[in-house]
Amino acid sequence: MYQTRPLTEGAVFASLFAVLFVITFFVPFIAFITMWFLPIPFLLYTLRHGLKPAVIVLLVASVVVMLILGPLLLLLALLFGTSGVVMGELYRREKSPFAVLLGGSLSNIAWVLLLFISSIVIMDVNPLVAAQETMRQSMQTAEQLIIGLGQEPSEALKQMEESINQLFYLGPAMVVICGTLLAAVTQLVAAPILKRLRHEVKPLPPFRTWSFPRSFLFYYLAVVVLFMIGFEEGSMPYIAVWNLLPVLEIIMAIQGFAVIFAYFHTKGVAKAVPVIIMILCIIVTPLLYLVRIIGIIDLGFDLRKRMGSQGK
Repeated sequence: MYQTRPLTEGAVFASLFAVLFVITFFVPFIAFITMWFLPIPFLLYTLRHGLKPAVIVLLVASVVVMLILGPLLLLLALLFGTSGVVMGELYRREKSPFAVLLGGSLSNIAWVLLLFISSIVIMDVNPLVAAQETMRQSMQTAEQLIIGLGQEPSEALKQMEESINQLFYLGPAMVVICGTLLAAVTQLVAAPILKRLRHEVKPLPPFRTWSFPRSFLFYYLAVVVLFMIGFEEGSMPYIAVWNLLPVLEIIMAIQGFAVIFAYFHTKGVAKAVPVIIMILCIIVTPLLYLVRIIGIIDLGFDLRKRMGSQGK
């Protein structure tokens, strides 16, 4: 009975992963939802049965996906599956929530890099160049439409065109951001499922208590200064600054949002209010400047401590 249970659950979880994977790629309108659940079957299986059986189940499930959808999606299946295995094993070893997040992020980053390299080597397609071309075509269509209506292209369109030109240099930052985002969402999605199945794992601390080391403030300010100085386009310092800046800006924004959540918590305001504010700031991107400033002040002057709360 004990020996057959891992085999039975392995078959069930492998089938569940294959079904979710097929749905994600054949039903586009729900793909944005199902993709976040792809690592969960392997996370659960690894947590229950350990690393070695999970690796075998992952390989079997990936072969099934390859037989259904073709060899090109094998690496993508391994990306989601490996992330689940790594995070599940870290949960099983009772590591801290941030260690689980870091492990999942590093796994995702490694596989995204492998996918990127494979696309260039095997298919002779650079994903960044392909994305640039697609966006340029969309820009040209929009510009022709505006000119056809007798109007001049707006400054926003020109700025967007400049942003498209910079996309080629932002590959490393995009890989890090995407890998970390996938791990973070996986962890958030897994939390209620693990609780429902009565798996006792350490949850992430409340968002209002999150805080980065103060050294990140100095990194951010140094990169901003280097960005303002400017470097020759295409040079190594230029690429480094352009990749570090968006990552550090996201860190400052997270710090700022944590302060906002802590403030409303001290005032006894419903949790929905700071969540709505966060969504609004993400949609209306100029508001993120204010959020980053709040994060900078908090790192520099312990704003939350001055508010008399550590989020407890």
